[in-house]
Amino acid sequence: MSQSLQAVRGMNDILPEEAAFWELFEDAIRSWLKGYGYRPIRMPIVEPTPLFKRAIGEVTDIVEKEMYSFIDGLNGEALTLRPEGTAGCVRAVIEHNLAARQTQRLYYMGQMFRHERPQKGRYRQFHQVGVETFGMSGPDIDAELILMGARLWDDLGLEGIELQLNSLGQPAERAEHRAALIAYFEQHQEHLDEDARRRLYTNPLRILDSKNPALQDICAAAPKLIDYLGDESLAHFAGVQQILRDAGLPFTINPRLVRGLDYYNLTVFEWVTDKLGAQGTVCAGGRYDGLVEQLGGKSTPACGFAMGVERLVALIRDAGGAPTEPAPDVYVVHQGEAAGRLAFRVAEGLRDQGLDVLLHCGGGSFKSQMKKADGSGAGFAVIIGDDEAATGEAQLKALRDSAWEQRKMNVDALAGAIIDHMVDAGEEE
Repeated sequence: MSQSLQAVRGMNDILPEEAAFWELFEDAIRSWLKGYGYRPIRMPIVEPTPLFKRAIGEVTDIVEKEMYSFIDGLNGEALTLRPEGTAGCVRAVIEHNLAARQTQRLYYMGQMFRHERPQKGRYRQFHQVGVETFGMSGPDIDAELILMGARLWDDLGLEGIELQLNSLGQPAERAEHRAALIAYFEQHQEHLDEDARRRLYTNPLRILDSKNPALQDICAAAPKLIDYLGDESLAHFAGVQQILRDAGLPFTINPRLVRGLDYYNLTVFEWVTDKLGAQGTVCAGGRYDGLVEQLGGKSTPACGFAMGVERLVALIRDAGGAPTEPAPDVYVVHQGEAAGRLAFRVAEGLRDQGLDVLLHCGGGSFKSQMKKADGSGAGFAVIIGDDEAATGEAQLKALRDSAWEQRKMNVDALAGAIIDHMVDAGEEE
């Protein structure tokens, strides 16, 4: 007997019980984004590899170690399963000239792929909700994106998610800070780990984001980027903070918050929690004004964020936000050839009237079928035998209301009786 196949490590099945939490989350997301005027966009899962190298930065963990890249056997093109959504969204905005027509508020949901060591809340195939804006340069849109997050946590009933904030300034300011960082870390080179030494001359800002406990004191004493920001960058950062204070939203300035992608400038932020172990970031983003031009478009201010669905679903479950298991309105029970044929027509007719109907399939006695009908959570059972089929009738039984007497009626009257009872029950509540 051949060995059964299993899912790729770090790429997980989402079974029906778990998927109910996902649908709860996705429904909340769509409603929340609609309330802020955001529109959906859908991009391919596979993009040209150079897109991510140019956007994310070649000297990043994502590009160097984590991307699933391959050569298309048909045309030799280098392709990559998307490790994040912003680059693809920017590519789509440029390709279809969206930002030239008007400001854009866009969102997407979908799978991302990174070859990482799987752990709780961190998988090789994972899902993100991404929100991207184009054409707005002021601190107001930065603050709106942050306040949106605060509202979502409230909508989902989540607590203990805290906001960290920083500014990365502009490229020239980062260049000056970069030189100071290199000089500082050179003085401590003997204490740097392998990753830090590798990044020292290519991306020293990322050393500040190291999780190595042995480097924390060295990183804490390193030159701070905010000390190198000019008046315009400081004013932008102050504007964001003022809007958040006016809204009563607490935050912490984290000078070591640098994000793992090269395209950010000015505002960066993360929403973090201590309820997920080491992987505490549930939502992160910031401003990336230079990326559209960097990828071949016209200079366009842009800002956005992404949130990890797996991590947020885990928080929803831990907070007791269990969704109600969906139940049909009607379960159709039948036995006999003629009854089976009529049952199909009855089920479709009830669905035509807007009712959710589960039609029994697979045979079985009336007793076993009624047990399944009751277990389904349906409000009513429609029962059809060959005798009922011969007269075009059915038995209608209320499964959740013992005071409602079972009755036989013409199949054309079933929908009206069920809907009337549902309306009366709703009025009583």
